[in-house]
Amino acid sequence: MTAILVLHGPNLNALGRRDRHHYGTLTLDEINRRIAERAEHLGVSVDCFQSNHEGALIDRLQESAGRIDGVVVNAGALTHYGLSLKDALTDAGVPVVEVHLSNIHAREEWRRRSVLADTALGQIAGLGWRGYTAALEALVGIIADEAG
Repeated sequence: MTAILVLHGPNLNALGRRDRHHYGTLTLDEINRRIAERAEHLGVSVDCFQSNHEGALIDRLQESAGRIDGVVVNAGALTHYGLSLKDALTDAGVPVVEVHLSNIHAREEWRRRSVLADTALGQIAGLGWRGYTAALEALVGIIADEAG
């Protein structure tokens, strides 16, 4: 069975009460439930993990080595400076799709640059929680295509 790791970075545990204009009203648990429902529909397994610490995200990614087929990542602010996370995503050797709840390209200048972008097959930004399920669907399709 195809296995996908979903990584949520710093401050995403505060969803639902954090700047609802940019990040929506759903909590992270609600988003994870929607991801899990979509994964079940697609016939894949999903492991969702959140941390406010870059090292913990890297540890989870490295612990998953050899057991995952792809990664969906919303690195939060680590998107803009998380070079060790970038290295770990590159080293994972599996396809990655980057997700952002808000449209980072329409926000402050510093938010527009992603140090992770060149490790990812693509980036989905500005679709709110739906970006996660869109990323999951795209990633599962890409993995299936590569498997042949």
